[in-house]
Amino acid sequence: MRLPRVDEPQRYQGLYVYDFGEWTALGYTAEEIAVLLEAEAYQGGKVYKIHRASPDGRMELRGVSRERFLFESGMFFYRSGLDAARADFATLHDAGQKTRPPCRAYLQLADRSASAGASRFVTALIYPAEHDDEIGRWLLETGFAGGDLAEGGVSHVSNYYGQEKTILDRQQLWSKHAIPSRSPEQVLANVRRAVQR
Repeated sequence: MRLPRVDEPQRYQGLYVYDFGEWTALGYTAEEIAVLLEAEAYQGGKVYKIHRASPDGRMELRGVSRERFLFESGMFFYRSGLDAARADFATLHDAGQKTRPPCRAYLQLADRSASAGASRFVTALIYPAEHDDEIGRWLLETGFAGGDLAEGGVSHVSNYYGQEKTILDRQQLWSKHAIPSRSPEQVLANVRRAVQR
């Protein structure tokens, strides 16, 4: 795979490379990669995330499976008491307003009923699975340390959706849009451009 040369390679850290087979393009956002993976003509491509970029043009890439763009992941913070759970919810919501998360995320406070025992109340933070690393860093940066017990991952989202629960509060956290994604039409119209931005 040959990557195109770019000015200011560091600008592309955190973005994606798509290997179409016959050509390669770089500079996609996660949302734009999802568009390519859904387009029948480009489903066979390979996805790489740019983890590090050096001023001399070298880039460290990590392969990303297509499934990562199709699943949701989450962090779940359990409490036995409603007041503590409400405090977790409020703290995460406030953190999302002050320091926007790296991707769009849903925040829910749920009562799983008395049958759930000591972990009856849960504050759920659900987001696209591709952003696990970034959400982890964001939680560390905000200093959030909620829950008597915390769990996370794709399987926990499926379990959460399947549980009987009462949603007590919900909010959507909007990302910091450092690099806005283009419309699906724009993405598909520009697949032959080696450098997308």
